[in-house]
Amino acid sequence: MLIGYARVSTDDQNLQLQLDALKKASCKRVFTDKVSGTRKDRPGLDEALSHVREGDTLVVWKLDRLGRTVKGLVDLVAQLDAEKINFRSLTDGIDTTTTAGRFFFHVMASLAQMERELTLERTKAGLVSARKLGRIGGRRRTMTDSKIKSAKKLLANGMPPRDVARDLGVSIATLYRWIPGAASAE
Repeated sequence: MLIGYARVSTDDQNLQLQLDALKKASCKRVFTDKVSGTRKDRPGLDEALSHVREGDTLVVWKLDRLGRTVKGLVDLVAQLDAEKINFRSLTDGIDTTTTAGRFFFHVMASLAQMERELTLERTKAGLVSARKLGRIGGRRRTMTDSKIKSAKKLLANGMPPRDVARDLGVSIATLYRWIPGAASAE
């Protein structure tokens, strides 16, 4: 069975062109969304995916209607492939029921994997370079040396840990992490 999916990004855009193409392609059911392709929550797509079964084909008018990133598309089509569900994009000429269509998607998957690995390599190189310059990644410490000193003084003078944490602008958990003895002061 052919299951169609159509999407436009905003309410003022029209789905009719896609719906006509999916009907012409003989889709038995068509599910729609009027949301951005970058959003994770797409109820129409979720419903379409819940209706496709092994041997069925998910049909879209164009690849970008299914997702915005190559990785997202490849992951979705890999998920469909694992469930033995075919995929077809009408205007892009992609059909995973054919040898050429499967080949195309394997090439896309390889490119997405290469992109992920190159990003990882660049990130690692950037971190090494930053460390050489004396920079350490991550979030800045909320408990500076002066705050630790102040907290110890306030706790020694009998101030409750909750009040100390509030005065220093940190959570009670952060105070306990930096001054473990503060927990016994309560």
